[in-house]
Amino acid sequence: MTNNIVIIPTFNEKENIEKIILAVFSLPTRFEVLVIDDGSPDGTANIVKKMQEDYADRLHLIEREGKLGLGTAYIAGFRWAIEHRYDYIFEMDADFSHNPQDLERLLEACSIDGADVAIGSRYISGVNVVNWPMGRVLMSYFASKYVRMILRMKIADTTAGFKCYRRKVLETIDLDKIKFKGYAFQIEMKYTAYRLGFKIKEVPIIFTNRVLGTSKMSGNIFSEAVIGVVRLRFKKRKDMKK
Repeated sequence: MTNNIVIIPTFNEKENIEKIILAVFSLPTRFEVLVIDDGSPDGTANIVKKMQEDYADRLHLIEREGKLGLGTAYIAGFRWAIEHRYDYIFEMDADFSHNPQDLERLLEACSIDGADVAIGSRYISGVNVVNWPMGRVLMSYFASKYVRMILRMKIADTTAGFKCYRRKVLETIDLDKIKFKGYAFQIEMKYTAYRLGFKIKEVPIIFTNRVLGTSKMSGNIFSEAVIGVVRLRFKKRKDMKK
């Protein structure tokens, strides 16, 4: 039996956190959950602590002071998961934009089909996004196209945040060198795994916009991605000249 951990970063997710954890725990495959909470003033971490009374062996929590960024939250989770020797390590949002049932399909892509990284892809089979404003859909879709063009990655959904990693991928990547904290973090992790030669497989999913809580997306986060892609490409050229 494999050891699987789902990392869920949170900031003010009191409306969703209990439901998403219970949805993960209801799956046929055993998944554990690690919540990384960035000092949510709405009491998200307190809800998790209460749930730990019933799920002490499956539910874990790291509390951080202040909103430190998505990328640093995942890096903290990756280090914790590596230290505790989990076989498969997942990224997932707390707001049900990612269907917990698709965790099974991402795991299958790695454990059965042999992928090192499995991506829950919104764009591998058309545009599978529900309840997003058209402007947001177009921004996301063309951002992925832009990233693919600049970095020359054969990945349709370059900005996806629903993923499964084999532990060896995260052990191989120098996590100290992952610099981006926001939207561009997802791009940098994929690009790094791609350049290291790991096998990446996209699994088609339907992405559904959150119903409860507030989106954390902002113009600054998107701008980081646009500029960050150019920096990643420039860095690759510098590395090739060494």
